[in-house]
Amino acid sequence: MPIEEKIGRRTFMLGGLSVGSLALAGCATTPPSQSLVSDRSARSMYQALPDEKFPIPAVNLEVVDPQYYRNEVEDPTGAAPGTVYVDTSTFYLYLVGENNRAMRYGVGLGRAGFEWDGQGTIAWKREWPTWTPPASMIAREPHLEKYSAANGGMPPGITNPLGARALYIFQNGKDTLYRLHGTAEAYSIGKAVSSGCVRLLNQDVIDLYGRVPSGSSIIVV
Repeated sequence: MPIEEKIGRRTFMLGGLSVGSLALAGCATTPPSQSLVSDRSARSMYQALPDEKFPIPAVNLEVVDPQYYRNEVEDPTGAAPGTVYVDTSTFYLYLVGENNRAMRYGVGLGRAGFEWDGQGTIAWKREWPTWTPPASMIAREPHLEKYSAANGGMPPGITNPLGARALYIFQNGKDTLYRLHGTAEAYSIGKAVSSGCVRLLNQDVIDLYGRVPSGSSIIVV
């Protein structure tokens, strides 16, 4: 199916639509994985990163389905090289490359009521970002007021909800408040549990961060 048709039907190019449906409720069944990563390779990819600003522990692979390990695969998206493409029905994020190849990552998505789809750009990126919950979240969870913008947000660290890296999604020059970001909650990959953002294992978001320049296009379908 042409990419334009996909976008017309149900796109979510992280970048600026109205809040709509970033993570589809009802978690569709994931198709068989291509070229499953070996256990040895997985342990190497997801080993501890002690030299980070805040040391990152190894991922507990017992709680991550192997189909969500980082893997280079044949590109199923049809998008232009350099595009970040999130397929919410399979919980996969693809970074589209050349020669019909793509780097694929498993992701966690927004739970029912916190979904969004569309298309936009990755306006900027941050290592070990500060987290500032939006006003709507503070209204639902008043205890988060201490992390409001007025209070300077939550300092970076291994327990910060944005993890080791964050890529900020804009549309039409405006911040959508949706992010691609890291997480230490390995069990959440392949599930709809967040407040709308796309989460990756910290080791994966570090890898993605190094491959994706600011200004890159992003599509979420």
